[in-house]
Amino acid sequence: MRNMVLTLGLTLACLFGATNVNAEPPAIPAQATEQVSQVSADTQQKIASLTAMIQEDVNLLPQSKGEIKSIAEYRIENKTIELRSIIDELVKAENIDYAFVTPLVQSQLAFLDKVGDYLNNDIIRLKSSVTNSSDDEAILLQVSAREFERDHYLKAELQTINWAEKVNIDVSNIKQALRQRLIVRADKLQTLVTYTQNELQNAVAEATAAGIDISAEQKMRVSNLKERLKQNSTSLSIAAELLDQLQIDTAHIKQTLFSVSGDITQDVLNFNVASSLIEDWMNVAKDQALDNGPSVTFKIVVFTLIIFLSSLVAKVVTRIATKAVSSSKLRFSKLLQDFFISLSSKAIFAIGLLVALSQLGFELGPLLAGFGIAGVIIGFALQDTLSNFASGMMILIYRPFDVGDLINAAGVTGRVSHMSLVSTTIKTLDNQRLIVPNNKIWGDTINNITAEHQRRVDLVFGISYSDNIEHAETILKDIVEQHPKVQATPEPIVKLHTLGESSVDFIVRPWVSPDDYWDVYWDITRAVKMRFDAEGISIPFPQRDVHIYQK
Repeated sequence: MRNMVLTLGLTLACLFGATNVNAEPPAIPAQATEQVSQVSADTQQKIASLTAMIQEDVNLLPQSKGEIKSIAEYRIENKTIELRSIIDELVKAENIDYAFVTPLVQSQLAFLDKVGDYLNNDIIRLKSSVTNSSDDEAILLQVSAREFERDHYLKAELQTINWAEKVNIDVSNIKQALRQRLIVRADKLQTLVTYTQNELQNAVAEATAAGIDISAEQKMRVSNLKERLKQNSTSLSIAAELLDQLQIDTAHIKQTLFSVSGDITQDVLNFNVASSLIEDWMNVAKDQALDNGPSVTFKIVVFTLIIFLSSLVAKVVTRIATKAVSSSKLRFSKLLQDFFISLSSKAIFAIGLLVALSQLGFELGPLLAGFGIAGVIIGFALQDTLSNFASGMMILIYRPFDVGDLINAAGVTGRVSHMSLVSTTIKTLDNQRLIVPNNKIWGDTINNITAEHQRRVDLVFGISYSDNIEHAETILKDIVEQHPKVQATPEPIVKLHTLGESSVDFIVRPWVSPDDYWDVYWDITRAVKMRFDAEGISIPFPQRDVHIYQK
C-alpha cells in the first residue's frame, strides 16, 4: 500500500519535470499509523486513470503547436480540475487517510509550481515576438489571456497550501513565496489596468473624431483594448481576492478596480477603500475648480443670461403673435391661432437654448445631428401619436370645424371646447367631456351642425281620414307662422305628404337658427297637439278590430 501511494505521488510530481519531491515517503501523523487505507479501490483507480491521462497530454505538449497544443492544455486543465475535486473530498473527510492523501497534496504543489514555470516561459516567448507591427495587438491579447489562465492555477495553489496545512505538511516557505508573488503580480496588473484604460480612452477618442471615416484598424484596436482591459481587470480582481485570504491589505487595488469598472460592490463599504475614493474625488474636484473654475463660472453666467433673455423675447413674441393672428383678416381658426402662437414662442426659446449650449462648449453640428437621429427613432416609436398629429394638421389646414361648433364626428355629438394637434375635446349635450384623437375624427364623417346659419326642422303630423284636410293645414300654417323663432326666409313648408295606412300625413318644415332647432321642434310639437285637441282633429294611432265568430 505505501509503495503504491509513493509511486502515484512521484508520478504526479513529475508531470512537468518536478524534482523537488523527496523519494522518501512523507511523515505520517501518529494518529494515522494504525489506519488501513480508507480510500476505496474505485477512488484509487480513478486517481490513477486521471494521472495517466494528464501524463499523456503533458508528454504531447513539447511537440504540439497551434490548436493541437490548445486542445492538450484544455484537457490537462479539465482533468486536473477533476483530480483536484477528488483530492479535496479526501482532505475534507472526517478521518483523513494521511498515508494516501499526503503524497497527493505534495505532488499537486510540485505540479502547480511547474505549471507556473510553463506559463511564464510561454508569456516570455509571446512578449519577445512583439515587433511594433500591426500584429502586436493580437499578441498582447494572447499575453492577457495567458495571465488570465494563470489566475486559475494561482487559486489552485492557495487551495493546495490550505490542504497541506490540514495534513500537517510544512508549507510556510511556499506560502510566503506565494504571498510575495501575488503582491508583485497585483502591482504589475494594477499598472497594466491603468495603462490599458488610458489607451482605450485615447483609442475611443480617435475613433470618435474619425466619425464615418473610422478605419477597420481603429475599430479593431478599440475592441482589443476592451478585451484586454476586461481580462486584466479580472486578473487583478482575483489577485485581490487571494491577497485578502492571505490577510494582505488590498484597499488600493479595489480602488483601482472601482475606478475602471464603476461597479459598486461590498468592497466600497470597506472604510479604507471608500475613504481613498472620496479623497481622490475631492482632489480631482479641487484641481478642476482651481484650474477651470473662473472660466466655467463665466460660461454658466452667460448660459443663464441667454436663457433668461430668450424667455423674455419668447413672451414678447407670444404677445405680438397673439395680437397678429386674432386681428388678421384671414380669419384663422382657433387651432391655427394656437399653433402659430405656440410655434413662435417655442422657436425663439429653442434658438436661445442652442446659442446658450454653444457657450458651454457643445458642438451644435453633432447635437443637431443627434436630434435628427433621435427624431427618427422617436417617430417609429410614436407612430400612433404622429398619426394624430398629421390628422391635426389636416384639420388645421381644411378647418372642417372650430372651437364652439356643434359637431357629430367619430360617433360623438357635442360642442368643441378645445382643439390641439393631437386631440379634440368635445363637450356633449349632456355635459360630458370627451377627448377624441384627431385621427379618429379625420378618418370618419364630420358633421358640422352649426357651420351654416340656418337649419330646417323636419316634422310630420297625421290626421284621421275623416278630418277636414283644409282645416288641419290652416292650423299647422298658423302655428308655424306664429312661432317667434321661425324665420320668414326661406318660407316654411306645410304640405300634405302621404296617405298612410291609418292616417293622412302632413310635413311641416320651418327654417330656424341652428341654436334654436330643438326649441322650435319641441314648441311646435306641443302646440299642434293642443290645437288639434281644441279644434276636434284627431291624431290617429294604430288600432285593431277583433271579430269573434261563434258556430
